[in-house]
Amino acid sequence: MNTTPSSALHHSPTTRAAGKRALVLGGGGSTGNAWLIGVVAGLSEAGLDVTDADLIVGTSAGSTAAAQITGAPPAELLTAALAPVPRRPAGPAGPAGGRATTARVADQLERTRRIIEAAQDAADLRRRMGAVALERAAASDPSWQDQWRATVAARLPSQQWPHRRVLVTAVDADTGAPVVFDRESGVDLADAVAASCASGSAYGIGDGRYIDGGYRRNENADLAAGYERVLVLAPFGGRSWTPPQWGLQLAAQVEELRAAGSRVESVVPDGSSEHLFGANAMDLSLRPAAAHAGAGQGRGLAEQLTELWR
Repeated sequence: MNTTPSSALHHSPTTRAAGKRALVLGGGGSTGNAWLIGVVAGLSEAGLDVTDADLIVGTSAGSTAAAQITGAPPAELLTAALAPVPRRPAGPAGPAGGRATTARVADQLERTRRIIEAAQDAADLRRRMGAVALERAAASDPSWQDQWRATVAARLPSQQWPHRRVLVTAVDADTGAPVVFDRESGVDLADAVAASCASGSAYGIGDGRYIDGGYRRNENADLAAGYERVLVLAPFGGRSWTPPQWGLQLAAQVEELRAAGSRVESVVPDGSSEHLFGANAMDLSLRPAAAHAGAGQGRGLAEQLTELWR
C-alpha cells in the first residue's frame, strides 16, 4: 500500500502558468464526503472560497461533494453534515452505519484486494471489477437502482448541472474504460453521481453500465492537467493498494501535474481523524466527527492555501 507523506498539506514548487484553478475532490465514502464538506466550509469560514474554481473534479464521494458545494453554501452543508445521524437498519439502497456496515465494507475491501492481486495492470483491474459489479447487479432486486438514484438525488441541493465546469468520473463496467460525465454528456447530474459512487453493483444509464470512478484513480487529479493551480482534497490520504508501477496513487498524479507545469497542494486527513475512514468510511454515525475534523483542518490551512488560490 502506498501513501502520500504524513503531513496533511503537501506542496509543489511554483512553475510556469498552465491555466486556471482546479479543485479535485477524491473518493472516501460517507465519512469522506463529510470531511470534504468540512474542509471546504472551514476554508470558507476563514475567508478562502474554493468553490469558485474554474474546474471541479469529483470522484465517488467527491462527486457528491462537487454537486453539493456548487448547489448550496458550504456553511449550510456543514451544518447538515454535523447533525447527529441516528443508527437504523440498512436498506436496499445501501448501508446505514454501525458495526454491521463496517464489517460489510471490510469484506468489500478484502474482495477488492484479492482482485487487485489477480489483476495484471490497472486496465485489467477495472475490467475485473466491472465484471463482478455486473454479476452483483444481475443478482440484485431490480428496484435497487431506482432506490439508489433516489438516495443520491436526495443528497443534492440541485438536480441541475452547475454552469461552471464540473467533471464526474466513472468506469464503464462492460469494458473497464474510464468515463467522465459533465453537463454536455446528456446524463442527469443525479445519474452521473450515482454511477460515480457505484462501488458494489453496476449502475445503468441508458445502454451503459458503470462503476465507481475511484477504480480509475481515487482522486483522478490528472484530469486537472493544464490548470495553473490545483488543490486536491483526498479523504483516503492518497493511499492505493495497487502496485506503485501502476501509478494510481495520489503522489503519481501530483507528479504528473507538476511535470506539466501545474502548482499543486494536496490536503489529507490528519492523524487524529484517520480512524474515521477506511473500513469505517460508510458508517453514517461518524459523519459529524469527520465533518468537524475537516472543518478544523480547513480553518487551519486557509492562510497557507490563500497564496495558491488567489
